[in-house]
Amino acid sequence: MLVVRRKKGESILIGDNIEISIAAIENGTVKLAINAPKEVQILRKELYIEVEKENKEAVSLNIDILKNLKLK
Repeated sequence: MLVVRRKKGESILIGDNIEISIAAIENGTVKLAINAPKEVQILRKELYIEVEKENKEAVSLNIDILKNLKLK
């Protein structure tokens, strides 16, 4: 893992086409500005984890629910 110190207005580059800039620093929170191609998906990690959890729950099979179904 690379750890870099940046001040407001400074940025880092990832490859040739992704730039992450420090837009603001307020009350212990850093606001990032990300400039990347449209095909690059950018998600907050907590959102990614929540979506992954929801997807796993959606595909899990509950046998007890199937037992309550009636055949016609």
